[in-house]
Amino acid sequence: MITLAHYLTLSAVLFAISVAGIYLNRKNVILLLMCIELQLLAVNFNFIAFSRFLDDVAGQVFVFFILTVAAAEAAIGLAILVVLFRNRRSINVDELDSMKG
Repeated sequence: MITLAHYLTLSAVLFAISVAGIYLNRKNVILLLMCIELQLLAVNFNFIAFSRFLDDVAGQVFVFFILTVAAAEAAIGLAILVVLFRNRRSINVDELDSMKG
């Protein structure tokens, strides 16, 4: 039987992988956005696990809000990346540090 500890362990592993991805690869913007999405997924696992464990639907409601924010963040982030790639021909983080207007 899968217990609360199993879900929390899975969430901790996902969060650790995403933090490691952010610290190890700071050059690719798309990978950084994917790691942020993975962190949000780990938080969602915690909310769902505790919501199920405590028989309360408040955690599930928070998950819907987090999914909405994550979808908006992904859409806006990718739109900004497309504009930056058109202007600079690169999405390397080191080359995006100066914003000239």
